[in-house]
Amino acid sequence: MPVPIPRQRGIPAVESGQAQPASSGTGSSREESPRTEGPAGSTTAGNTGNTPKSATATATTNLTLLVIEDDPGGSTVVPELLDSAGKPIRVRTARNLTEAERLLTDDVHCILLDLALPAPGRADDDDELAVLKHVLQLAPRHAVLALTASGDAERGADAVRVGAQDYLFRDELDGRLLSRAIRYAVERKRSDTAERRLAEGRMRAQENRRLERGLLPTPLLDGSPLRFAARYRPGRSRALLGGDFYDTVRTPDGTVHAMIGDVCGHGPDEAALGVELRIAWRALTLAGLCGDELLGTLQQVLEHERSDDEIFATLCTVDISPDGRRAGLCLAGHPSPLLARPGLPVQLLPYDNNGPALGLLPGARWPRMQVELGAEWSLMLYTDGLIEGRVGKGGERLGQDGMMAMVSRQLSEGLRGEELLRAAVNEVRELNGGELTDDVAVVLLDREG
Repeated sequence: MPVPIPRQRGIPAVESGQAQPASSGTGSSREESPRTEGPAGSTTAGNTGNTPKSATATATTNLTLLVIEDDPGGSTVVPELLDSAGKPIRVRTARNLTEAERLLTDDVHCILLDLALPAPGRADDDDELAVLKHVLQLAPRHAVLALTASGDAERGADAVRVGAQDYLFRDELDGRLLSRAIRYAVERKRSDTAERRLAEGRMRAQENRRLERGLLPTPLLDGSPLRFAARYRPGRSRALLGGDFYDTVRTPDGTVHAMIGDVCGHGPDEAALGVELRIAWRALTLAGLCGDELLGTLQQVLEHERSDDEIFATLCTVDISPDGRRAGLCLAGHPSPLLARPGLPVQLLPYDNNGPALGLLPGARWPRMQVELGAEWSLMLYTDGLIEGRVGKGGERLGQDGMMAMVSRQLSEGLRGEELLRAAVNEVRELNGGELTDDVAVVLLDREG
């Protein structure tokens, strides 16, 4: 709070050279401004209210003060109002809130409000800070200085608690005090605004993280001997969830069902659609659907939920028999899973009967292929983000062959489960020379002999 200074004689703005004489007519407002000589001898005058928005709060723009008071003898402002750079502070004066609202343009930085003004639609015995509350609602982004009677510190303190940046005594006001108070109020308002936006941003980020984590699946594999691992990396900046989705469940007959999919696009709408498809897949799988019937129903869900008719999704589903030696495979425009077995080269499961992506062809069919897994194996399901990263500085991409060679080497180094997936995603990112632009999801199921 500024320290009160002994009162000096208030010099009217016209007498001091701050402004031109006010026009006759009691209802008009006026703007008062020191006039300074520019580098080329030009004159800088006060703003007439038509300053463009881009000039607001810039380093080259003078501060502008809007005084709202009803003193019929003239403004309470004294001469030599200067900002921290020594530039003159421009002054506008309004005698009531109606005039103030008209003069409150984007280039105004601070408001000096006389708390003795009556609030619109209120009687004299109403809340004594009603006029301040009205101005704060009218100008939530502007710094506000409250002007009150000398010695009425309690009312001034109440004004600060309500939302004013500071308060001043009407009878102890001079140019130096007011200039300092304006600079302080403007900077404090900027700081408060920045702090509030930062806090709001953090809260939104926390809420988004909690929401997105809650939307990631929890595998339902109780009673299964299979080991599960997954890795997810969204392509969207600062996002936790992208258009890729995956899930794994075990049905009462002992069959383990796994799937992975990719909605075209990378935005929040695609992420939401991926979650819807994953939840629908889990519900349909637990209800007993499998293969072509399951994918056909998922296509109906996609067609009803997508925001655009051009949106489609690729999908890979596997259902592993209770003994773990065989699996059914359905592909809907999706890359085929990778199979690794001891003593054998890493290979891709057959993809000759790959059906179309969901949402492309009405009435499409997706054949279910039976594949032999063996006694001990690792099955890796992935989205195309893992294989479409670039290799080196050229335009060559990793591709499925590069992925198989990379995973084969990592397996020979003894990597398994989470470590294998982490190493694979990190190496793909390093080969790409930085962050991958596409979402990456990888699911690994292992069976030990």
